[in-house]
Amino acid sequence: MTQFRTRGGSLRIRNGLLFDGSSASLDARDLIIREGVMLDPDDSAPDDIPEIDARGGVVTPGFIDAHLHAYAVSLNLLHNETRHLSYVALLARRRLGAALRRGFTTVRDVAGGDAGLHTAIEEGLFTSPRYFYTGAALSQTGGHGDPTSPDDTLCFHGGPGLEIVDGADALRVAVRSRLHGGAHAIKIMASGGVTSPTDPLKIPQYSLEEIRTVSEEATRRGSYVAAHAYSSEAIQHALRGGVRSIEHGNLLDAVTARAMADAGAYLVPTLVTYDAMSRRGGELGMTAVGLAKNAEVLDRGMTAIERAYGAGVPVGFGSDLMGELETEHLHGLRLQADVAGVLELLRSVTSVNAALLRNDRIGRIGPGAFGDVLIFDGNPLEDPSLLWSDRRPRVVLDGVPIGAGPSR
Repeated sequence: MTQFRTRGGSLRIRNGLLFDGSSASLDARDLIIREGVMLDPDDSAPDDIPEIDARGGVVTPGFIDAHLHAYAVSLNLLHNETRHLSYVALLARRRLGAALRRGFTTVRDVAGGDAGLHTAIEEGLFTSPRYFYTGAALSQTGGHGDPTSPDDTLCFHGGPGLEIVDGADALRVAVRSRLHGGAHAIKIMASGGVTSPTDPLKIPQYSLEEIRTVSEEATRRGSYVAAHAYSSEAIQHALRGGVRSIEHGNLLDAVTARAMADAGAYLVPTLVTYDAMSRRGGELGMTAVGLAKNAEVLDRGMTAIERAYGAGVPVGFGSDLMGELETEHLHGLRLQADVAGVLELLRSVTSVNAALLRNDRIGRIGPGAFGDVLIFDGNPLEDPSLLWSDRRPRVVLDGVPIGAGPSR
């Protein structure tokens, strides 16, 4: 959990309507943040703290992206995993700063990140959202995290975002290593993927024994497993192994949605990445195989969200954008609003994602929460376009306003 060491600002936000992260009703009152923490409305605060007038606008919790890839420098997996980490980290700094300016005050990196990047964020070496990370995602040989082609002679073991680990004993060590390094959760590849060169989308990956080993190790440390999975077969396989967070889930059927609800699992849809790849993937070097896989899942993500809601599955929000596609970030909000509605979208990017991350100090407006908020010049519940307009809301992180900058 990111604890900023150089921020902790105090601020009074006057005259705004407050969306608390859950309720459909808006609360007309001032919001006071003292040393980075929201106060109870009855608490006193110094009269001389800075103020922002939010008259005519709505104040929301800072948004949370539960599926961001700070280290994904391109759409080519092998390229991503073979760049110098110094370059990757500098690009991650830029990507994280841009996400913050768009209004995402917390992100979960589910295939990358490490203690060094997290420490730099905490120390204020650069301005970033709160940062949760899994370390490199775990993949079986020939799985979604294996970037090599069948005719490659390269022996790939791993890079900053992906690592190939086979067998329960080796996975046990890999999980322990990540948790020792401060990982918030563990990411596994439980089905094929769009950008990987050899694996069919629907077939489950990793044996049940392997997934259970990963889940047992994570759970014993108070953590959990997030699984990349598209097909219902792969999702059910992951659930049997103890997985808590299903990433993507585009091919989800109604029976599997009920199984997710029974297991208490979350769905983190990533609609925007398929839409963006369908429009721009070819020009950015996606292969014919990748484009064909993308077409298979493109239109089914929205149906999956509808089925998840119908079964009572908590639905979060993720972007999953790689390389130059990160400029599509805000488009993801519009796509999810189209299927879920604006109120459910707002809940997904605030309170639902906070519950997924098991942190009650983000994703809400209330006493004890961190001072991470967005101040919109209007009411997104009445004018949803405010959520994805290039004119971004004012962003406050840990009680300190973020300087204005381009949203892209």
